[in-house]
Amino acid sequence: MSDEAGGAAYRIEDLAHRSGATVRTIRAYQDRGLLPRPERRGRANVYADAHLARLRQIAGLLDRGYTLASIKELLEAWDAGRGLGGILGLVAEVDGPWTDERADRISRRELVERFGGRPDDAAVAEAVELGVLEPVPGEEDVFLVPSPQELSVAVELYNAGVSLSAIARHLRELRGQVQHIASRFLEFTTEHVFARYLGERPPSDAETAEAASLVRRLRPLAQQAVDAELARAMRHFANRHLSRQLAAGPVPMEPENARPVRLPAGTIRAVERLVGAGHAAEFVTAATERELHARTLDHLTVNGPLRTGVDETP
Repeated sequence: MSDEAGGAAYRIEDLAHRSGATVRTIRAYQDRGLLPRPERRGRANVYADAHLARLRQIAGLLDRGYTLASIKELLEAWDAGRGLGGILGLVAEVDGPWTDERADRISRRELVERFGGRPDDAAVAEAVELGVLEPVPGEEDVFLVPSPQELSVAVELYNAGVSLSAIARHLRELRGQVQHIASRFLEFTTEHVFARYLGERPPSDAETAEAASLVRRLRPLAQQAVDAELARAMRHFANRHLSRQLAAGPVPMEPENARPVRLPAGTIRAVERLVGAGHAAEFVTAATERELHARTLDHLTVNGPLRTGVDETP
């Protein structure tokens, strides 16, 4: 690298080192029109600070999920004299926090104390896999907790008697359902709110500023809507569940010689549709006893004295 009056000059290897991109990647960006060609000086290709800045812009947009094709369109608009600041401001707004909750840190020792005092390396590994815990680089046995509320919920469930494996399974199921809700909310707002900013041309700085303001206003709406609907559903199902349990009365003790009988899931569903889930077991029991009584009567009829006539008085 050399410093001249016109600014810094880099060989491609120096540019790769400073930008974090590989030489092969730099050449691929040039071929796709994402990066201007270098200046030819004698027998050498020379890159400038503008090339370094462009590579850093590309890397930042890639980290935010943009494709190379969309990045090229943004950069072409910028090269044509339109500012990229508005677009990057909108991207920063979308990438901003979607909750007021702040991440916390916890040591492995504190984690063990909160979960009963017995180390469980498998459970910790699963929590890391789920993103509930994140190892802190350079600090052994220290974890970042992105959502302290989520960890507190797990602690309360564990103290209530729920196993860690069951909590992990429930979180996986819940996460899949919540991701579906988030996806649908984004599709909804994109269709009805942000569609006007997504035309054939990149939005102007004024339009991106307006879109960023809308993101700030709409950001809490998804959580507020989910909170309200979750409260409504919990109230409905909790009341129905409690009523069902109270109506069922005390659970009778099973006889000593009782043993479970497996029934096909389709049969159970059919019975529940017929008499309701709360009376399914009672219905199956009654139906079984009725069948046994019928078979007993059939057996007695077949094996008892056979009478073919009617007694007549001479």
